[in-house]
Amino acid sequence: MLAKAYPYYLANRPRAANSDLEVRDKHTGEVATRVALADSEMLQQAIAAAAAAREPLQRMAAYERQAVLQHCARRLGERREELARVLCVEAGKPIRDARGEVGRMLDTFRIAAEESVRIYGEVLPLDTSSRTRGYTGMWKRVPVGPCAFITPFNFPLNLVAHKIAPALAVGCSFVLKPASLTPVGALLMGEVLAETSLPEGAFSILPCHAENARPLVEDPRLKLLSFTGSPEVGWELKSRAGRKKVVLELGGNAAVVVERDADLDDAVSRIVFGAFYQSGQSCISVQRILVHESLYERFREQLVAATRQLKAGDPGDEETFLGPLINAEAGRRLEAWIASATARGAKVLCGGRRKGAAMEATLLEDVPKDEPLCAKEAFGPVAVLSKFVDFDAALREVNESAYGLQAGIFTRDLYRAQRAWDRLEVGGVIVGDVPSWRSDAMPYGGVKGSGLGREGVRFAMEEMTEIRLLVIRNP
Repeated sequence: MLAKAYPYYLANRPRAANSDLEVRDKHTGEVATRVALADSEMLQQAIAAAAAAREPLQRMAAYERQAVLQHCARRLGERREELARVLCVEAGKPIRDARGEVGRMLDTFRIAAEESVRIYGEVLPLDTSSRTRGYTGMWKRVPVGPCAFITPFNFPLNLVAHKIAPALAVGCSFVLKPASLTPVGALLMGEVLAETSLPEGAFSILPCHAENARPLVEDPRLKLLSFTGSPEVGWELKSRAGRKKVVLELGGNAAVVVERDADLDDAVSRIVFGAFYQSGQSCISVQRILVHESLYERFREQLVAATRQLKAGDPGDEETFLGPLINAEAGRRLEAWIASATARGAKVLCGGRRKGAAMEATLLEDVPKDEPLCAKEAFGPVAVLSKFVDFDAALREVNESAYGLQAGIFTRDLYRAQRAWDRLEVGGVIVGDVPSWRSDAMPYGGVKGSGLGREGVRFAMEEMTEIRLLVIRNP
């Protein structure tokens, strides 16, 4: 169902330079298509083009940038089923989830179109002393300049949209490196962008090997680097980025707390989704489940039963909930982590087996806190249960992590919800739902090892702009 080959986009134009990158069907393992692969020379050309496009793009009126974004939302919407099927193949994403991601991507472009015409500044009174009498200040936001974007495999459409839509909204040119495992969705977005009136060089979308992507990080002509991916890679890229602004959306090992006053059936339903949606390949996937001791036995029984009911298999099947991991290597890593935990006394409640890239939905309890399944990011369909007695102690346990992206709290107690918001060292607290929940308009990002800066359209636009001040003296 995929085309035989896809070009990359250099300075707004498709280039079928080669067909060197294989893209595999994540369910069958077979080569599904091939993609043109850029080398370091192409990266240099793209950066030069983005730098040259800086002024023409910044001269575009807000309504013109809005029209580009509206065109993207409309044309991508017309191709939504095609995009969903691409996701199903290149990412192994169950088709229902793939359609959901396409819908979120369209929302992201629509929100960006709306925000592109309301980038506000402020009048700043300066006559606060006799020295500044007669002075008035005003500030506005201006584009930071050409941007470098690097995106991961797990949301190949929406995480790309969360970078390029805000960039277009504020008037930043960009060079994007999509994940080599899942590049096709980004290239289809390039196909739609190429239909617009963007000035030449406004965008380049270049799948490439990591060793050829160094200019995206190190070239001073690029004024911002936005990376979504693993913490190990993200922090290393930051160390090489020089003076440019850096936004990092990295990993997590998200926790959810189920208090004694929670609706048990609702909590189980949402946590099953939050832990195993997209085979757990989300940085806000539920990984640690802390349950009040008064509910623990009933909660565990219901959660295990619900987990065993999840249908795994072909992601193209409308009834499939659990598709494959991105590759067998990811499954082998989880297999080793489960074995390590059980060797130290952990109990597997369900799942735990792997076949190729397919991993069963797995729950464990009694996992030591220093085991990788608790201390690191699983990024797969595995979650661990533990019980607590005191709510404040549970909050402290949530904070015993190198990460801090989002946390979920199931409680109907307003005071406990407020206390969680005050005390949890995370970028976002979700009350009455799992940490896996996200709106594409909200500020999204982490603290500690989970990253720097915020995404969510308006907040990403702020990251991609800088304040410029005007002072007027009126003697």
